[in-house]
Amino acid sequence: MSEKNIIDRSAGPLTAASLTEQLWRCGLAEGQIVLVHLAMSKLGWVVGGAEAVILALLGAVGPGGTIMMVTNSTGNTDPADWQHPPVPEAWWQTIRDNMPAYNPLTTPTRGLGVVPELFRTWPGVIRSAHPAFSLAALGPHAKYLMADHPLTDDTGDRSPLGKLYELDGHVLLLGVEHWNNTSLHLAESRANYPGKRWIPGGSAIMVNGQRQWVTYDTLDMETKDFGELGAAFDAAHNIVVEQINDAQVRFFNQRLVVDFAVKWMEQHRDFRA
Repeated sequence: MSEKNIIDRSAGPLTAASLTEQLWRCGLAEGQIVLVHLAMSKLGWVVGGAEAVILALLGAVGPGGTIMMVTNSTGNTDPADWQHPPVPEAWWQTIRDNMPAYNPLTTPTRGLGVVPELFRTWPGVIRSAHPAFSLAALGPHAKYLMADHPLTDDTGDRSPLGKLYELDGHVLLLGVEHWNNTSLHLAESRANYPGKRWIPGGSAIMVNGQRQWVTYDTLDMETKDFGELGAAFDAAHNIVVEQINDAQVRFFNQRLVVDFAVKWMEQHRDFRA
């Protein structure tokens, strides 16, 4: 959506202060740990753009709270698995041999929008070490959340998602739906369903000061049923859908959705070929 279209659809500009007040109305509060997924275009025109959105989120949880975002760099994965778009097989080895090693300070996000890309560079933000499926956080719990993110547990119990569950954090879907709810991947890692499997992956990382292409096993994640799952969760737990301009807003406890999703997947999923 163009900026002109956003202006035309906005009754008036949002500011960092007014967005903070709207987030409080939706349930955010000081001291919370919140994993944020958002589509900035749905918020309407914001004075200060992405910077103001981050300031609003930080303001909503205060200095005692922690904001967390997905900062995936999915370009640093095995090109044999790429679908959006795929690349010719003749290119694969060249990509593996030349992809820059993951660096949490410089490796950009991919396909997540301007807010997570700005957030990963924000002063004080800590980003996890997974070369493809990192998250980033700012606040008193950031260091613990981001520490020791294993290659082979990108979205599992030892990942930042698992630590958010341990700390009883929250999830904010701001202008996006459950298709974007990364915590459902934590449920995938815990659930037992037919056809669940691990597949080989790869990324460029630094090993003992040298760039290397490293292979590792990763869960074969699937999002095709996240919409149905999310609708069932909303109905079962009477999730209130608030509104900020064109953005639907869902705010809920992460443990609640993960525990629900594990049971739902075990009852409904069958990915056997």
